Amino acid sequence: MSVLITALLCGAVVGVALGGLGGGGGVLAVPALVYLLGLSPAEAGTTSLVIVTATTATALARHAGTGTIRWRTGALFAAAGVLPAIGASVLAHRIPQPVLTSAFAVLAALAAAAMLRGAARRGRAEEGGEAAPSGPAAGRGGPLGTVAAGAGLGAVTGLLGVGGGFLAVPALVSVLKLPMRRAVATSLVVVLINSVVSLVTRLGVAGISLDPAVFLPFVGAAVLGAWDGKRLAAKLSGAALQRAFAVLLLAVAAFMLVGVLI
Repeated sequence: MSVLITALLCGAVVGVALGGLGGGGGVLAVPALVYLLGLSPAEAGTTSLVIVTATTATALARHAGTGTIRWRTGALFAAAGVLPAIGASVLAHRIPQPVLTSAFAVLAALAAAAMLRGAARRGRAEEGGEAAPSGPAAGRGGPLGTVAAGAGLGAVTGLLGVGGGFLAVPALVSVLKLPMRRAVATSLVVVLINSVVSLVTRLGVAGISLDPAVFLPFVGAAVLGAWDGKRLAAKLSGAALQRAFAVLLLAVAAFMLVGVLI
């Protein structure tokens, strides 16, 4: 299969993940770029941030008119992660890649387990006709919880070259008790800002060049996929979205752990 076709197919999957689930694009993009398109881990991380930035901006534009984005919460999350993202981006090139990959896989698996538990609770609530948490009660985590979670997400983005949406969504659900649809939309604000900060830092510190033959078709297909992903999100229940997100995280975690061990 040619590089162009592979990049188009991988980009479409990444875009659907970002548009429909509010995250997971970078998580899928990095292994695809390394194992399917032959990039080095450093190049894959930087290229992934370009892809995630473009697709997240597209997905955010789609969500902007729906009233589901908590702009203030997203901005606070992102602001808390700026400095950690910069510091982690500098350190990323000094830490062995197998260590980073293993840490990411474990973290993704833990997040998936938390999402599956949340999906089970939300599914029972939806079947019983109970309303999802919203309004003031949805923010019980408070500013300190928001800042702590945002700082952690920024560090993950800088270290791994991913947008952080795969952690932002469960953090917004579990820490701030946002309803799933609001968490998905709000996470895009966090992902976009963290990705831009980490990308600028990586390009400035490491001077890594990007291959336009790879990232241009990847980005183009991902942008189109993000629009379809938004329509997918509108058709699924909150519990179904959580289960889909958890399955995605578990699959990626297993794939990356196998890659480290082999």
